[in-house]
Amino acid sequence: MVPSNTPSKGKENTSTVWPGQILKRSVTVLSARLGAVGFIIVLGWLFNDYRGGYFKIPLDKWVDAAMDWLVHNLGVVFDTIGAVTAVVLNSFERFMLWLPWWSVLMLVALFAWWLAGRRTTIFSVAGMYFIFTLGLWDLCMATLALMATAVLISNAVGIPLGIISARSNRVEAILRSIMDVMQTMPAFVYLIPALMFFGIGKVPGVMACVIYALPPVVRLTNLGIRQVPAELVEAAHAFGSTQNQLLFKVQLPVALPSIMAGVNQTIMLSLGMVVLAAMIAAGGLGREVLLALGQIDIGRGVMAGTSIVILAMVLDRITQGLGKQRRRTEKARG
Repeated sequence: MVPSNTPSKGKENTSTVWPGQILKRSVTVLSARLGAVGFIIVLGWLFNDYRGGYFKIPLDKWVDAAMDWLVHNLGVVFDTIGAVTAVVLNSFERFMLWLPWWSVLMLVALFAWWLAGRRTTIFSVAGMYFIFTLGLWDLCMATLALMATAVLISNAVGIPLGIISARSNRVEAILRSIMDVMQTMPAFVYLIPALMFFGIGKVPGVMACVIYALPPVVRLTNLGIRQVPAELVEAAHAFGSTQNQLLFKVQLPVALPSIMAGVNQTIMLSLGMVVLAAMIAAGGLGREVLLALGQIDIGRGVMAGTSIVILAMVLDRITQGLGKQRRRTEKARG
C-alpha cells in the first residue's frame, strides 16, 4: 500500500504562518531596532559634554619621514627614471610636432581603417581636423605625446604585474589591495609624490598619469589570464608545453581582448589626468583648461575641453576596434 500524504485528523498542521503573525514579528523587530537607536541618541544627549580622550595616529609624520628617506637615499634612482622618461617624452613630442598636420591625419586614418573600420576612420579624421581648425594642434600633439609616454610606461609595468598576479594568489591579494588604494585615492594626491621625486615639469606629469592609469591594465590582465578555459591549459600541459610556451602561445592570445580593454582604460585615465597634470607645468591642452579657469574664460575652456574629449573618443574607438578585430579573427578560426 502507498502511504498517504494527507495529515491525520488528530494532528494539526503547525507549519502554516498566518499574515497576522508575520506582521506581528515585523512590528516587534522594527520596534526593537528603533528602541536601540533611540537609546543611543538619549545617551548622546545625556552625556553630550563628555568627549573622552583619543589617540591620534601621526600618519602624516610617518609619510613625511618615508618620503624624506626615499628622496635622500634613492634620489639617483628617481633621477635616472626621470631622465629616461624625459628622453622618451621629448622624442615623442618632437616627432609629433615635426610631422605636418595632414601627415598625422593620414596616419590616424590609416590606423583607424586597419583596426576599426570605415565609420571610425571618418569620425577620427573629422575629429582631428576639427581640433586643427580650433588652432590647438600643437597643444594636442604635446598632450598626445605625454599620454603616449604614460600609456607606454603603464603597460610596460602593468602587464607583467598582471601576469605575475595571475600566477600567484598571494601576489594577487597584495596587488589587489594596492590597486584599491590607487583607484580610490583622490587624483590630486598623486601630484605630491610626483613633485617630490621628479620636480616640476612634464616628467612628474607623466608619472602622475602613470600612477593614476596603472590599475586597470593590471586588473584586466590578471582577469583575462585567469579566465582562460582550463581545458586549453590542460591540453597545453598534455602536449608538454613549458610555462613560457603556455603563457605566450595560449594564455596571452586568449586573454588579449581583456588586456586590450585594460589598455583602453589606461588611455582614458591618462587623458583624464592631463588637466590635473597641467597644475605642475605638464603643458598641453590641460594648460589651456587651467588658464581658462584662472581667467574665467569660458570660450577658451570649452575649446580645450572639447579637444580633449574628441582626442579621447578617437583613441577609444581605435583601441576598441583592435579588440573587436581580435574577437572576429578568433570566431572566423573557430
